[in-house]
Amino acid sequence: MNETKKPLDGITVVELAGLGPAPFCGMLLSDMGARVIRVDRPPAGTGNGLQDISDGPVNRGRESISIDLRHESGIGVLMRLVRRADVLIEGFRPGVAEKLGFGPEACRRINPALIFARMTGWGQTGPLASAAGHDINYIGLSGALHAMGDADRAPAPPLNLVGDYGGGGMLLAYGIVCALLEARSSGRGQVLDAAMTDGAALLMSPIYAMLGADHWRNERQANFLDGAAPFYCTYRCADGRFMAVGAIEPPFYRQFLGLLEIGCVSPSDQWRKDTWQDTRTRIAGRFMEKTRDEWAAVFDGSDACCTPVLDMIEAPQHPHNAARSTFTRMHGMSVPSPAPRLSRTPPGMAGGVPRIGEHTQPILEGHGFSPAEIDALHAGKVVFMRHPAAGPR
Repeated sequence: MNETKKPLDGITVVELAGLGPAPFCGMLLSDMGARVIRVDRPPAGTGNGLQDISDGPVNRGRESISIDLRHESGIGVLMRLVRRADVLIEGFRPGVAEKLGFGPEACRRINPALIFARMTGWGQTGPLASAAGHDINYIGLSGALHAMGDADRAPAPPLNLVGDYGGGGMLLAYGIVCALLEARSSGRGQVLDAAMTDGAALLMSPIYAMLGADHWRNERQANFLDGAAPFYCTYRCADGRFMAVGAIEPPFYRQFLGLLEIGCVSPSDQWRKDTWQDTRTRIAGRFMEKTRDEWAAVFDGSDACCTPVLDMIEAPQHPHNAARSTFTRMHGMSVPSPAPRLSRTPPGMAGGVPRIGEHTQPILEGHGFSPAEIDALHAGKVVFMRHPAAGPR
């Protein structure tokens, strides 16, 4: 038995290069062992034009082939890749792939088992399907953005984690693996319509459930998970840094108050909302008496659910993260390690970040293109090939 095998070994993914959720999905699949061939646009402008595309290490583990899909011959090259692929990932607006000549029906005719995975903001159908948008728009329409932030301020965007990555890239990866599993028994592919607004709404399922059961108020900072509760929020410390408190269960809350040494707050009043503001004020005053790291030492090893809020420089250095290798070094920077962890077939970072066109020639050769065909495609600027000596990775 080969214990170094990864879960998606043997799966080939063709990923049309883009930004945001689709590359993130490609990273997840690559870390789990899939071969991911990224189809890049030829570099524009003069000079070598070879710049790493913007997501950096998120694009790790790929092979890059550079094809100009505006050429009919370029579509022909893509379709020869599709013929041998298990998955195609594209993030164009609805109808663009069909217009270019590689829509789901065209691909199905040459590869009936292909998973045609489509990543968009609004989805393939609906009044907004063809509209432009970004993460903030998608989570705004899902109800998620309205619930985030302080009551007396505008909704606070949670970076672009909820739409692009949680409700987008992760949902896309989950759908792809589901479709691959089904194809094992049916032998048939299918079209995957992953929309970030759908995904953001899905992530809100527990909150919508609480709202429907009258356990959630439809306003910001009025509920126990949105910063209103004194036992689930952040507190500023004497040095201007913060501690995160998540002492929801009564035993944890009692321990939190005990370590805080604040006798003026009764644990029995934890769920009395009319006491929350006064309790929060008292707790806030106590936290201002020490620095963040002093408070972190007080709560270290306890069940008080009180931990320091670390910045992105500090997080990789925390003893827990270091012990679990939650972060690793890549290209001189700290990046999160592959997850989740599987005991027998663990994921792992595959290779570095390819430059545009770095693998064009070997990919073409591996897909049966003759030397004459490759020369003609290169001469006609249908494909771009980067010589290995053209510059450092």
